[in-house]
Amino acid sequence: MSVLAPLAERMRPTTLDEYRGQDHLLKEGASLRRALDSGLIPSMIFWGPPGVGKTTLAHLIAKHLDRPFHTLSAISSGVKDVREVINKVENGGIFQQSGTLLFIDEIHRFSKTQQDSLLGAVEKGVVTLIGATTENPSFEVISALLSRCQIYTLKEHSKESLSEILDKAIAKDKTLKTKNIQLKETNALLAISGGDARKLLNVFEIIIGTVKSDPIIITNDLVRLTAQQSIMSYDKDGEQHYDIISAFIKSIRGSDPNAAVYWLARMVEGGEDPKFIARRLLISASEDIGLANPNALLMANNCFQAVQVVGWPEARLILSQCTIYLANSPKGNASYIAINRAQQLVKETGDLGIPLPLRNAPTKLIKELGYGEGYKYSHDFPGNFAQQEFLPEEIKGTNFISPGSSSKEQEIATRTTKLWGKKYTK
Repeated sequence: MSVLAPLAERMRPTTLDEYRGQDHLLKEGASLRRALDSGLIPSMIFWGPPGVGKTTLAHLIAKHLDRPFHTLSAISSGVKDVREVINKVENGGIFQQSGTLLFIDEIHRFSKTQQDSLLGAVEKGVVTLIGATTENPSFEVISALLSRCQIYTLKEHSKESLSEILDKAIAKDKTLKTKNIQLKETNALLAISGGDARKLLNVFEIIIGTVKSDPIIITNDLVRLTAQQSIMSYDKDGEQHYDIISAFIKSIRGSDPNAAVYWLARMVEGGEDPKFIARRLLISASEDIGLANPNALLMANNCFQAVQVVGWPEARLILSQCTIYLANSPKGNASYIAINRAQQLVKETGDLGIPLPLRNAPTKLIKELGYGEGYKYSHDFPGNFAQQEFLPEEIKGTNFISPGSSSKEQEIATRTTKLWGKKYTK
């Protein structure tokens, strides 16, 4: 490979044994490793942040299985390009019978029509699809295509794997191994990478290229000084993407509308996907406000629907309105705490028996077994309420809900006490 290629490209692994990271998928006995070892892989979608090796892994799988490999980019390819590849495979006859792999990078950027054009070929096995996306496929990939694919989640690189990649680059790269490089401090370099191996290597190459001393001693101060512009910029595919959305949500949670609008503006100016911002507002409306102001979820949901219809640049107005409303709303996390507690108890206690009065009794035989017997139909009682047990016997009386100080949550707590007395006070 040419030395003019970026360091990240020069260090791209050429075999699965050289590939670093994603042990949860590739170690012995892991799901993807078992499929590869069997030689029978499903169509799949790799979902994960940038720089974790989605594209590299797709190429290595094709090489490992000795399969024909075609690649398309969702940024530059359309329906015509998809059909051309499929027709080429179909017309390949016996030469294509070993199972052609079709890799589509950034598949979340494909429109519904473009994704629809893949369905027939994937369903019939003409091609085995490997899609790569940084966005949640549940939102960005049509359900018909999603149901035909196995989703594999790729994780950001750990500190250990990044350090290993860096050490290997210094020792093996034709250009770097001619230089006297000493890694005195690496925390700043690893932090800037944000778990992105490609960014790590690209920033490292810039630093090496700007330092004229011999030896080249890598320190945190040197890294910060050289990569300052990288740190200050908003990279919607890098660590700033996650840091700024974190600042945005925490500002809403902290009831600071001015700070929230500032971080929103940073994302708007950085070209962030408006649907991504709207989804985060939906989550915040439930996680951080919830029962304290049920209208917040309605506002956030309407915001999400509206930005899909309007798009940039006017969507910024809708996002701003929702952001300010949520930041100014009373806060409460009772529903968030409640589901966490309930899930934890389920994990601890397993599948407890459902009380017979609550069970469905669709047939005479089932009724004779006692299903549904003793159930009190609430609407037959004064106030549409009847005292009865709805939890399994082993955990009856367990309280999951801890209301906050907001008036709405206190109102819910008061009603619960009025109906159930001291049953759920522990």
